Amino acid sequence: MVAQKNLMKLKLLPFFLTVSIGIGSQAQAADLLDTFRAAQANDPVFASARAAQQAGQEKLPQGRSLLMPNVSLSANSTFNDTTTRYLGATILPGGQSRYNSHGYGVNLTQPLFRQQNWLAYTESELQVVQSDAQFKVAEQDLIVRVAQAYFDVLIAQDSVQLAEAQKTAISEQLEQAKRNFEVGSATITDTHEAQARYDLTSAQEIAAQNNLEIKRRSLQQLINTMPKDLRHLGKEFKLESPQPADMEKWVDNAQLNNPLLSIAQASAEIAEKEVARNRGGHYPTVDLVANYSNNQSNGGSFGVGSDSSNKSVGVQINMPLFQGGAVNSKWREASANLERARQELENTRRSVALQTRQAYLGVVSGIAQVKALQQALTSSESVLEASKLGQEVGVRTNLDVLNAQQQLYSTRRDLFQAQYSYLVSQLRLKASVGMLGEDSLIRVNQALY
Repeated sequence: MVAQKNLMKLKLLPFFLTVSIGIGSQAQAADLLDTFRAAQANDPVFASARAAQQAGQEKLPQGRSLLMPNVSLSANSTFNDTTTRYLGATILPGGQSRYNSHGYGVNLTQPLFRQQNWLAYTESELQVVQSDAQFKVAEQDLIVRVAQAYFDVLIAQDSVQLAEAQKTAISEQLEQAKRNFEVGSATITDTHEAQARYDLTSAQEIAAQNNLEIKRRSLQQLINTMPKDLRHLGKEFKLESPQPADMEKWVDNAQLNNPLLSIAQASAEIAEKEVARNRGGHYPTVDLVANYSNNQSNGGSFGVGSDSSNKSVGVQINMPLFQGGAVNSKWREASANLERARQELENTRRSVALQTRQAYLGVVSGIAQVKALQQALTSSESVLEASKLGQEVGVRTNLDVLNAQQQLYSTRRDLFQAQYSYLVSQLRLKASVGMLGEDSLIRVNQALY
């Protein structure tokens, strides 16, 4: 009878694990989407990425300014104290004069031909592309980090609840072993075995509680508040194979759309333009120059004031001849940086292909693992039931029952872990092809209740 009661508790364990938070609290429990939006507003890493993108957008107007007119205004006001003494025969009187002079000028310079400025402008366009791609990487990374932290908390909670349930079941087994020993139907060994397993489970429960606290703190770092109740996987959880079901097609798609590759490609193109820009240090520059100035003085060496203005417009050519070897040195430096950027692009391309394959295999193998563990869970329940019945009729020992219980709880924990890992692998696969967004998170969130 006791064995049947214990077996009933084990069969009801999935239900108790999923509703242990309570029906009332589930109504207010945060889901994955709520947690993600909280992280969007509070995660400092994502806030830093957003600010970096805003800063990167300013590269374009800065580059465009190199092609626009440059207008400057200058003004001056000067007090003059002059003493004049003429030597030799002259009719000009000497003496001291004090007067003020002041003036202003406006100067306009419009670049007509400056190859370095034009290349700098085209570089700024690529820098904006880079900043946008970097922000997309940050957005996708936030989704994956939130999902991983969220499911880490869930598996930690499941581990605590499993340890508590296992401890309760072993406690009942321990009590049964003590009663059997007292009536002489079992040896003291059964009691010691149950006591040892009980003590081990108590230690595992403490470790699970400590791990849960750590995982909750990790999620707190993202959302800036201690997470309370979180929704668990429900009946809407489904195993879905990647579409298309061809790993190489996913890799090809990643080579076209992965934002990390966009960043590396833009870096390589910027390096190419840097080579051309530094080579342009030998080229002449041509500017349109216009100037207007006005100068006034209420005195002078001869005691007469003046008021003069000047207007000029023309084309100015500047031809660099020798700059101490700096231009050639910068050219060689830019060429070396170009080779580095090309190699980094190739490394990024290979890394993206590897990550895409890993994510694809993570989803496919995750599906197979979840199915296998579901079957293993059914088998473990049957083993425990048979062991308990066998103990009652004397063909199984207390240790057999304890081992069957341990196997059941381990299988259940592995199943939970495999389900969460499968969901994270799905997100990573979409991130590898640049398709991970809030809509993907909503789809995963539908599996929670």
